Amino acid sequence: MRPLQPPPLPPAAATTTTTSPSPMPPPRRPRRRTDLTLPLPQRDPALAVPLPLPPTSSSPLPTPLHFSELERVHRIGSGTGGTVYKVLHRPTGRLYALKVIYGNHEDSVRIQMCREIVILRDVDHPNVVRCHDMFDHNGEIQVLLEFMDKGSLEGIHIPSEPALSDLTRQVLSGLYYLHKHKIVHRDIKPSNLLINSRREVKIADFGVSRVLAQTMDPCNSSVGTIAYMSPERINTDLNHGQYDGYAGDIWSLGVSILEFYLGKFPFSVGRQGDWASLMWAICMSQPPEAPATASREFREFIACCLQRDPARRLSAVLLLRHPFITQNSPASTNTSSMPMNQAHQ
Repeated sequence: MRPLQPPPLPPAAATTTTTSPSPMPPPRRPRRRTDLTLPLPQRDPALAVPLPLPPTSSSPLPTPLHFSELERVHRIGSGTGGTVYKVLHRPTGRLYALKVIYGNHEDSVRIQMCREIVILRDVDHPNVVRCHDMFDHNGEIQVLLEFMDKGSLEGIHIPSEPALSDLTRQVLSGLYYLHKHKIVHRDIKPSNLLINSRREVKIADFGVSRVLAQTMDPCNSSVGTIAYMSPERINTDLNHGQYDGYAGDIWSLGVSILEFYLGKFPFSVGRQGDWASLMWAICMSQPPEAPATASREFREFIACCLQRDPARRLSAVLLLRHPFITQNSPASTNTSSMPMNQAHQ
């Protein structure tokens, strides 16, 4: 007997069966090879750099100064803006300079001054006098400053070019720092350049003078003498009425450095002369020059500062690269020839 065969399907059923899609098998995941490894990079202990640790609770924090803890020792000096006292911080025994700003200022001016002093508290450079704190005591604004025990450089004669180069380098370093932080001094002169026992020269009395100018004389934007001001600041008709404060600081620096070298004010009139004489000497006559007996580097340096056109004056960073500065490096400079006294504190 033959086995029974299933009956043949009808044509429609056969067509349906052959055209129906067959189910797709699930994709196979690649098998992981356990015999494959990657070599780890070798660590050189000599090149290891430790990560900074977060500050702990035992880290020393600056102690805030209180006005009641300050004791006035004696008066250092006074000027147009106020009086400066030498003060003692009794808890620590440290000495400071306290500047008491004159005048009963309006609230808007006081707020502006306080804002600027808050900004100046963040200024930190070895060639800029440090502003530690500010007090509003009995209606007077009092600024606590770093104390410079040897006073100002006003009236100092420095004929030695190496010593003068080191002094200029320090002032330029502080001036470059201020300009980089968008701060214009506006009153660079020998009395605002202070020195201490370590022969560090620092710029003082900046920032606040710009606000004081508006409070003492609304019609005059200058504080004190105009002897060290640039021509375009005195005569607004020059330079198309535009004033560049950074270039103005460079002019004032050049006049001050030349005065140190000569031992006298470099213009034909005295710095305490009347306003008209000073204006004529600064704005109408040719800028002063270093004498022919000086080195070529020093004469060129002064010429780079005392250009009548402010656009032709070199910036502080470029003057720091001038041969007069670079050829008299601190290592080879004998600063012992830089006189120091306390006559102008």
